[in-house]
Amino acid sequence: MTEGERHPDKGAVDRSEGFGERLLGVLLDRAHEMPPQLIAPLIAEEVSRIGGRDLSILLQDYGQLHLVPLPGRRLVVGEPEPIGDSHAGTAFLRATPVEVPHADGVRMFLPLLDGSDQVGVLTLTLDAIDDDDRRLLRRLAGLVADMLVTKHHYTDQFFLARRREPMSVAAEIQWSLLPPMAMSVPQAAVAGILEPAYNVAGDSFDYALNDDILHMAIVDAMGHGLDAATMATVAIGAYRHARRAGIGLAEIYAFMDRAIAEQFGPDHFVTAQMMRLNITTGQLHWVNAGHPVPLLIRDRAVVQQLHTPTTLPVGFGGDEPKISEQTLQRGDRVLCFTDGLIEERGAGGEQFGEEQLIDWVNRIEHTEEGVRAMVRSLSHALKQERGGVTSDDSTLFLIEWRGGAADHLATME
Repeated sequence: MTEGERHPDKGAVDRSEGFGERLLGVLLDRAHEMPPQLIAPLIAEEVSRIGGRDLSILLQDYGQLHLVPLPGRRLVVGEPEPIGDSHAGTAFLRATPVEVPHADGVRMFLPLLDGSDQVGVLTLTLDAIDDDDRRLLRRLAGLVADMLVTKHHYTDQFFLARRREPMSVAAEIQWSLLPPMAMSVPQAAVAGILEPAYNVAGDSFDYALNDDILHMAIVDAMGHGLDAATMATVAIGAYRHARRAGIGLAEIYAFMDRAIAEQFGPDHFVTAQMMRLNITTGQLHWVNAGHPVPLLIRDRAVVQQLHTPTTLPVGFGGDEPKISEQTLQRGDRVLCFTDGLIEERGAGGEQFGEEQLIDWVNRIEHTEEGVRAMVRSLSHALKQERGGVTSDDSTLFLIEWRGGAADHLATME
């Protein structure tokens, strides 16, 4: 390829919407049967057609600390980019493109969004950029994200790129069980994080948006290692099965309780919290089965702990649980967490405790925008505050209610 072909004159490259539709159409047509290892060269070829060069695909690592380069033919593979302090990290956390002028052009950092879940960042350089480029690159990044999410089920390539440390078998099980770490729709958003990412065992969470009801659960199985991971897997599987049967929260608790008791016997248990949020009205209902009390955040500060009668942990055969209710205001957030976060002991031997947790929530709420950035910063700050010690699993799960409607997304302008 000649230098002129690699760096085409701006006026010689057709980036009109008609051209973009054809280019994206070719990519989509070929993607159906594309082996995973050929995704990178196909994307690089498409990018070169619009005058782009120096292409990299960066994926979030499991610890949510870095964006790591995906190896592949015709991709630039550099050093991992820190999520908290880089142009790529800004594009990732804010889910918005970042443009950085250079002497030889403009470096573009485009969030790879699968729905609303940030998969990673696509980076490339153009000689110059206009609105046609921005529109086309935004759509291209969306299609690339969909391809990566679809193809990752067929290969270990993407998993290996994201893994920066050895991972335990228990953690392998848990990561295969988890839904996307974040989801956002106009009326609500959720995000979660687990520590230690490469050795998590008994902690897990799940969610689903069914019509106007956002279903959520967070669980913490007793013990460590494979036993805890197996219990958490059964608990989440039972929760999903019961939820999909359309039964109420009290019945879901009873179903999960029987599943754990029958599979593991009377000496094993899982603490759990199951919630339902009506994303139209803001009505939140939940059942607490021996789990730490969630925090209600309003106007960037914790305003109360959502105390409620609790029932026995799942597996202990508790009575029918009381269903608690809270009416949220627009912008309210609810933070759920496991006891590993507050029971950890620092160098002085004292437990970290809920008061310190609330103090850190209030601090970080004033520095971060978006639920994903919030849980990520909070989890990492808390781990640093504990001296990097994580002797037990610790999980954060944050829910934000925004209200409003989304019907406008189903109409053509």
